[in-house]
Amino acid sequence: MADMASLLEDLIGIRQLLWGPVIKQDIFRRWSQGFYFSQHERSGLEQLEGGPCSIIAPTQAYILKKLLLDYGNFSFRDNMTEELQNNVLVHAVCDMLRQCTHDRFCVVYLDQKVNSMEIESTSAHADPEKFHDHLRITILSGLTELEKYFHENVNSLKRQYGALLFLYSVISTKGLDQVKLECDSTDPLIDAIYGYGSQSLINLMITGRAVTYVWDHEQDVGGLKLKGLDKQSQIGFITSMEHLRYCTVGSFYKSPVHPIWVLGSDTHLTVLFSEERKLVSPETKSEQARRVFKNYDKDGNNFINVESLQAVLQELDLVSDSAYVDIMRKKLDSENLGIILLNAFMEEFFPTEESSVPDMFQLIHYNGLPISNVDGQVKYHVGSAILLESDVRSICESNPMLTCLQTKWPNIEITWWNNITPSLN
Repeated sequence: MADMASLLEDLIGIRQLLWGPVIKQDIFRRWSQGFYFSQHERSGLEQLEGGPCSIIAPTQAYILKKLLLDYGNFSFRDNMTEELQNNVLVHAVCDMLRQCTHDRFCVVYLDQKVNSMEIESTSAHADPEKFHDHLRITILSGLTELEKYFHENVNSLKRQYGALLFLYSVISTKGLDQVKLECDSTDPLIDAIYGYGSQSLINLMITGRAVTYVWDHEQDVGGLKLKGLDKQSQIGFITSMEHLRYCTVGSFYKSPVHPIWVLGSDTHLTVLFSEERKLVSPETKSEQARRVFKNYDKDGNNFINVESLQAVLQELDLVSDSAYVDIMRKKLDSENLGIILLNAFMEEFFPTEESSVPDMFQLIHYNGLPISNVDGQVKYHVGSAILLESDVRSICESNPMLTCLQTKWPNIEITWWNNITPSLN
């Protein structure tokens, strides 16, 4: 009972962590939705208004993970029944919760003694006080018990507040103190002015860790150890904010286990996926070399300073003793400019480049906001991608989708079916 009392007390802390001292009525209303499947794309979740994409998009990604593993291709699109919808939704939320714990799950729900219609009928006014007053927690041991619970209570996910209840369950399962420890910020996880989820919240939903940054491991910035991802993610993340130099996305996110990526713009999250498993094949030696080199090329200029060469060689398990490095510095920087070009480095150490990624493949994009889709209907958009041989990318600032994809595939060109470029916003 003491444990349960502590968990219920944590709900007050979770409220503070998410919303801050004051919950803005309109923002709470926008987040107060369930997991609703679109009538037009029966495997796609619909997001009613701006805000809760930090929950909706990652959940959609895990739904697609399950469907792609089961079907192997896009054929699931024509096979969706209500039973299958329920099954993949339950699998997705359990998969996400499993990343937060080993075996003890804390599921937050609304007190059944309360007339659910009484709470739901206030949706237009979205009473956060009434919602929080009626929150309860049940503790479940093991994944089997968790799956059984959600199969029996799947409607709690699909009704109003379903997304919020799941979010509270994620934080409660992870542990309020642990979430606070992983965050590098004291700001609320939901922006108090605009209602968007923070990067810590996005990372928590995708990876089970509420770290603030999207690079690999820790980075030392001015003596501060800033935490990023600690391992390869199941689901990827790429963002147009990297093109604008606001962040650096590491390989743990860019090269996930499954060919599914949450895409970030400055205001919204969408999802990109592919049937092509080779997009997430293990790196070849030359791909690893390019990645490591670019980790030392912070500005993306395709060169590093000569002082970084030894560290790059060490990281690639190549000969890196000082005498050899001095010889290679002089060879690769023959004009004594103080820099080493990527092409010169690759020609010297990896003259025969191999790629695990095919030159042509299909990408499929999902945006859960009806207003961002043609005719207000949430539907997948299919594109045919090609990777050009040239290292010179074509920058097109008027095409945010392309510049976002180029942070993952610098040489990509993509033609969207029906000549409709899907929206990141």
